[in-house]
Amino acid sequence: MDLVSRTSPKDLEEERWHAVVGRSREYDDKFIFAVRTTGIFCRPSCPARRPRRENVQFFDDPLSAKEAGYRACRRCSPESGDVGTSQWIVTLCRRLEQPGSVPTLLELANLVGLSPSYVQRTFAREMGISPHAYGKARRLEHLRTELRNAPSVTSAVFDAGFNSNSVAYAQAKPGLGMTPRRWRDGGRGEEIVYTILDSHLGQLLVAATKTGLVAVRIGNESQLVDEVRAEFPLAKLWRDDALLAPASRTVLAATRGIADLRNIPLDIAATAFQARVWSALQVIPSGETRSYAEVAAMIGEPRAIRAVARACAANPVALVIPCHRVVRSDGSLAGYRWGLENKKALLKVEGAQSQD
Repeated sequence: MDLVSRTSPKDLEEERWHAVVGRSREYDDKFIFAVRTTGIFCRPSCPARRPRRENVQFFDDPLSAKEAGYRACRRCSPESGDVGTSQWIVTLCRRLEQPGSVPTLLELANLVGLSPSYVQRTFAREMGISPHAYGKARRLEHLRTELRNAPSVTSAVFDAGFNSNSVAYAQAKPGLGMTPRRWRDGGRGEEIVYTILDSHLGQLLVAATKTGLVAVRIGNESQLVDEVRAEFPLAKLWRDDALLAPASRTVLAATRGIADLRNIPLDIAATAFQARVWSALQVIPSGETRSYAEVAAMIGEPRAIRAVARACAANPVALVIPCHRVVRSDGSLAGYRWGLENKKALLKVEGAQSQD
């Protein structure tokens, strides 16, 4: 039965919800749904994880959703008139996510029956990253997993799709923050010192190697220390409040909006994309905010809004990389790794305005 033939608004919404749960493609041209917690709207057939029913709002068309403050999903492209576009991009993503060497552009084009130039152009437009770069990022994720589970570094390197140890070491070190062998060894040989500070946000953990800060996190002491131990299980980790006193005083002052952290040295792992996003965040002045879309534009990837949000969520050094200064396009607060109340408090002390 066509959805628009329903007369009861309640029945109409129930029918639409069942279409969303079932990822029904036959309704893709009849309505779209938006998710309040993410600020994103999608087609009913979108392959993304299903939201909770109470967080879903329905609209007759993408324009209505945009006028309500939502932005389009990058996976299902609900503003595109070509429903098939989202399907072949999902197919390519699944192929690129498989372990092994990164397929060539020609191989990917043949897989979906399209020209290489069209695949390159459209994939980059929809995903904010080229197919090759997407595949390399996924291969690095596989290497992380294999280094934890494989019997040797060499087997992990080849199982992850690298054709030699030298290539793996050259490409992987920027994303791991250390060589593959040291990553596999859980930070064996690394010396990490930390301190715990009390602040109006809660307890802060500040941790560093001899190179720079590896973590600035907000929470409770036992949880925060356990997180660092889990990331570097074989590193030498100890507390030394005096050694970290200069850095910790600066970080603590930043929680009150009276310190500039841009010159503090860091020793953190990052993918190439994360590094670009985090560098962009560090130039946002205190007292100002930028939307995820504006940050995407700052790094030259205007459609990579969701990827920017993921990079913000992965930030290991709160305050130093000020991901709290990134908000939704309407000025409202989106997710924050260390709690929305802390995000709101930080913006307030810095003198920035938000809609929440």
